[in-house]
Order: sequence, then structure tokens, then C-alpha cells
Amino acid sequence: MDEEYDVIVLGTGLKECILSGLLSVDGLKVLHMDKNDYYGGESSSLNLNQLWKRLRGDDQPPEQLGSSREYNVDMIPKFMMANGTLVRVLIHANVTKYLNFKAVDGSFVYNKGKIYKVPATDVEALKSPLMGLFEKRRARKFFVFVQDFEESDPKTHAGMNLDTITGKELIAKYELEDDTVDFIGHALALHTNDSYLDQPAVDFVKRMKLYAESLARFQSGSPYIYPLYGLGELPQAFARLSAVYGGTYMLNKPDCKVEFDENGKAIGVTSEGETAKCKKVVCDPSYLPDKVQPVGKVARAICIMSHPIPDTKESHSAQVILPQKQLGRKSDMYLFCCSYAHNVAPRGKYIAFVLTEAETDNPEAELKPGVDLLGPVDEIFYETYDRFVPTNDTDVDHCYISTSYDATTHFESTVTDVLAMYTKITGKVLDLSVDLSAASAGTEQQ
Repeated sequence: MDEEYDVIVLGTGLKECILSGLLSVDGLKVLHMDKNDYYGGESSSLNLNQLWKRLRGDDQPPEQLGSSREYNVDMIPKFMMANGTLVRVLIHANVTKYLNFKAVDGSFVYNKGKIYKVPATDVEALKSPLMGLFEKRRARKFFVFVQDFEESDPKTHAGMNLDTITGKELIAKYELEDDTVDFIGHALALHTNDSYLDQPAVDFVKRMKLYAESLARFQSGSPYIYPLYGLGELPQAFARLSAVYGGTYMLNKPDCKVEFDENGKAIGVTSEGETAKCKKVVCDPSYLPDKVQPVGKVARAICIMSHPIPDTKESHSAQVILPQKQLGRKSDMYLFCCSYAHNVAPRGKYIAFVLTEAETDNPEAELKPGVDLLGPVDEIFYETYDRFVPTNDTDVDHCYISTSYDATTHFESTVTDVLAMYTKITGKVLDLSVDLSAASAGTEQQ
């Protein structure tokens, strides 16, 4: 281990693995270590026995839940937008060859106490029971504008400059009702709060376009895809990629201690009495706790069920977004469901998560609106975890720390953090102009 590396990466969470892979492809010499004896860190994928050990201590899971090894329960469950940034990163890094994706069946939104399919096109808007007759027509006009919008073609801008007018001003032109704005902003454009209404409308419109184009791509009921066997496949795919380019992976390295010179700059990492030298350190918040601060908590319920989420058209995999205003909250709530169709549970079993940014110290009461939508559950676990953000100056200490994972059940915010870190580490912007057909996904039910 007594060698010099360009970058030492600590932790095999998804963000760290993506960065390790991208930096290896760039020709940097990378050493990747984890204090745990498994891949994934906070974003690990657990079998049933591991899940039980973590959340129930020494108890054994009941036999009727089936074989432990048929479970792959992702602790940070997130779907990928079919044409989204993460898929572009996977293609850029050429790791799609190690992964098998399958389309997600359904994308839904909660409105006035009920679950509805998210309408994403002008045709769907006209059919959607979410809106009354006149509102459907207004929404259809807005969707047609979004579908036709091309940033480089002013003829498609309807006389507006979307770099200067706000989301609110754009919506006002189409006279859309608040409930319509709610599902478009949160379930289609995937904004986590309403600040987008006061920002230039161009990003809002691009996000809607991404959703509609992703939806059209695999002709399933949602714009999302998900790997067979769950997200635990992703860190391992990037580990394989890194190895191809000469990167070194070491699991089960206890007490990884970052070493600093007299100016506070990271110069290496010590574990088990050996020190590996490096120019830069990349890690998750748990490796440098004195360089991060807590900014909130995520509350989650993890459920094992014997049926799909009710009112989701029997979807074997689905996302339901509960916009904050519908619940009188400051943050959205997310339902995630996956099943044996994606090989994450035994036949007939479904894994569901309910997640939100915690606003109280009582996760059970806070998550109740989401849990109530699930119907009967075989088992339910409640857990909260802290969210950290880095406070250090990377120019001084050369430590690049990822932010903790948020409550969203899609990858858009996670990848934004990874790309920002990549640019800070390398001084380059990652080129994501790739051939999207390199990632394919099956849609058949098993």
C-alpha cells in the first residue's frame, strides 16, 4: 500500500464509486478503500438477514418472508430517468455493459387524497382525471409548448425569453391552477420545493422535456429505469471499471485516517499501520466528520409487502410523489416500490419505501400519510439518518466530500453533486453528449 496515488477515495457509496470510475477513465491513479467489508456505504443493498440485523438486532426474520438471499433491499432507493444525467454518466464511463436495466412500471402523484398517474404529454393531459375540462385544455396548450420548445430555435419560444422570465410568469401565461402547477413542478419537473417558480423558466421547461422524452423512450408507464437486482449492482460495476483502468479497490480497511501536512493539506491515508500517499482525497461524510455539518434528517419507512401499492394499476415498480402542499408540509414525501420483477425480493414480495425530509422527531407520525397509502404490510421498519454537507475549503485541504443522500426517490439531485465534485477535482466539465441507445431496458413482466 506504500505507494503514491493521484486520488484516494474513501467509501464505496454510489457517489464515491462513480467518481472513482470517472477519475480512473481520465488516467488518474486511484486507490479506493472502504472501512466496511461490503460495497455501498450508506447506499448499500442488503439481503433479508442483513436488514434484520441492522434494524431488529439479533432476531431472525420470519420464514414466510422467503429466502434471505433473494432480497436486495437498497438503503437509498432511487430510480433513474431513462434519458437522465446518471444514465449519460453510466454510458460515458462504459459501465452499462455490466448492468441490466428494466423499465419501471408507473409514475404517480398524490392529489387531494388520491393517487393519479402523472400526465406528461398533451394527449395524457386531455385524458387525466387530475384536471377539469377547461383546465385540461389549458394544460394541453402548455404541454404542447414544452414539447415543441428547442433552446436553439427562437421560433419555438412563443415570443418569450425563458432565460429572463420566471417559472411563475411562464405558468401565468397559461393560467394554470395551483393544483396543476403542484403536480407539474414536483412530479414532472421533479423540483423538491417551489423556489423554481422565482427562477428562470428555462430549467423548469428542460426538466419537463427530460421527463417526457424519458417516458417515450421505453414506452412503459414511467420515465424511469432500475437495474435488475437493485442499485447494489452500480458500485460493483464502477469497481470493475476502475480495475480495468488500473485502479485498486480495498474493502475491510478499518480506521482509515486522512493524514495532513503542516498547512492542512491532505497528503495520504493511513490504515492498519500503512500509509498510502496522495494528492487528493474523495470521501463520504463519515470519513471526515470534523469537516461536515448536519443540515437535516431523512425519515424513512422500509416495508415488505405481498402486493403492489394500491391504485397504482398493479405496478410491480412505481414511484408516487406526495407534493408538500398536499400534506401541509415544507417538503415532499416519496413512495418507492420495487418487487420480484426487478429481482429485489422473492416471487410475490414487494419492497416499499416511504421517505421524506424529517420535520419532527416522530418518523412514524410524520410518514403516516405515505404508509397509509401502502395497504397491509408484512413488516415495517422505521429509521432516520442525518444529512451532512461539507464545510471545508477544498483549495486548502484537497479533500472532496460528498453530501449525504436526500429523501428523493430519483437520482437527479445525487448526480448534480457528483458532477460538481468532478469539476472541482479535475477543473473540467464532464462531457455528457453520448449515444443514449447504449443503455437499453426491458419492459416485460416476469
